[in-house]
Amino acid sequence: MPTAVLIDGAFFLRRFKHSFSKLNPNDAEHVSLGVIWLAAYHVATRLRADPTWEQVTSEKMKPEESSALYRIFFYDCAPLTKRLHNPVSKKSLNLAKSPEAILRRDIHGRLRTTRKVALRLGTLNEGMSDWKPRSEAVKRWLVDPTSFNPSDDDFQIDVVQKGVDMRLGLDIASMAYKRQVDQIILVAADSDFLPVTKLARREGIDVVLDPMHGSASKDLLEHVDGVRSFKTDFLP
Repeated sequence: MPTAVLIDGAFFLRRFKHSFSKLNPNDAEHVSLGVIWLAAYHVATRLRADPTWEQVTSEKMKPEESSALYRIFFYDCAPLTKRLHNPVSKKSLNLAKSPEAILRRDIHGRLRTTRKVALRLGTLNEGMSDWKPRSEAVKRWLVDPTSFNPSDDDFQIDVVQKGVDMRLGLDIASMAYKRQVDQIILVAADSDFLPVTKLARREGIDVVLDPMHGSASKDLLEHVDGVRSFKTDFLP
């Protein structure tokens, strides 16, 4: 039976530069390549211990054409498009035209047309989004509160995702109960995914966690069958 690769998009994009040093995190085409290469590594590892990119290419084990891959699921949210004012300068800000929003839309557009990739989009609760101080700014304020002079760059928008965890959980439950796969690669680190990993394992699915060389929740680590991060030296 094949392998399914499930990617928490927000986590993947945060960790992208740590795993894909040869790719540009601000280029949508490079990000979509990273999605395919990560899947290629895990599918090839199942077929051959410690594979190289040359072996994958020469043996035609490309994941998008291989029966060993069921599908790549990428879970994310469309970017915020609201207008608001910066917290300090009070200058008007159109989030729809921000570089981050444009990049996110470009990434989603690329993934929609990529072979064997299913894009699953939740929503952002725009009504609950607000400014919050960055951790670096808080540290500076704690070190010297009298001279701390905040700027717009010291704040970031705090947003609430809706529907991402639910979509991932439904996909895992569907694949498990229908016996569509016997292995799941979960690219994530959040303990919110603990219930679905337990469900998958109870149904006999081999669950492998890829935290992309980062730290993962201890509870999540306890309820998977293995941990394997994408190897940077696997890249062509």
